Amino acid sequence: MLAVYRHDTHKLWGRSHAAGRDRVAGVRVNETVPLGADRDAALLSRPHGEPEQTLDAHASPGRVSLLTGDVVMSGSVGSDGRDAAVRELVRIEDPVVMHEAWLSSGVAALFSESVFYPYTSLKYHTLLAAALLDNYRAGFGFEELFLAVEEPDGPVTPHRTVLSTPAARLCVTGEPDGRPAARLGDGPARCFADVWARLPVHPFDVDGGRRWRVLDAQLRRIRSWSAALQFVEEYCRRFDPGSGASGDGVGGGR
Repeated sequence: MLAVYRHDTHKLWGRSHAAGRDRVAGVRVNETVPLGADRDAALLSRPHGEPEQTLDAHASPGRVSLLTGDVVMSGSVGSDGRDAAVRELVRIEDPVVMHEAWLSSGVAALFSESVFYPYTSLKYHTLLAAALLDNYRAGFGFEELFLAVEEPDGPVTPHRTVLSTPAARLCVTGEPDGRPAARLGDGPARCFADVWARLPVHPFDVDGGRRWRVLDAQLRRIRSWSAALQFVEEYCRRFDPGSGASGDGVGGGR
């Protein structure tokens, strides 16, 4: 499981896989992820085939926020202590601690999965790849997997929780165990909006405030999984009732 969290370390340095180093901070990185989990996670967020530039004049590894339309990373890849943050992240040796570190990572959220798809998120691609690998190792096929709603104040599920914010927690699992859940589908595809719409219960109170109705409406439109999960994180950080932001000023989002 450590390999899956380290498989795209080269992207945290703004490099291609071919130009990436085999070791960072003394540990092996950029190794192949078993059982096709990396490939399947990529298909959840990016189209299959030859990539095409989807945003003019953007050719950097920095992610573009779907909430604001701005590039979230200022300066160079190696500035603002990012090198140290990346080294600290990749040198973790306990897989469960590694999973929790990725769930809360700020530096991983600065990068996209691909310069061709700048609204995607490397952070959530990695968490999705880990969730798929853990489920595949347990004997589940993709068609047996669910997106399930977890209690936001309960424990995270090692390797399977793919989003954890004070307002919402989601996991990808073959064992929903009575939690509100919706099947992912027959095969990996950019289908987040469809799966989200099929959830019988959503993790936040849509009837309790306009800010949550706006978020729900946006998630019914976003098809890329990593972009959608990153959008939830950013949105909750900006408009959570405890943040002091006004729900009346949310607007329609981007």
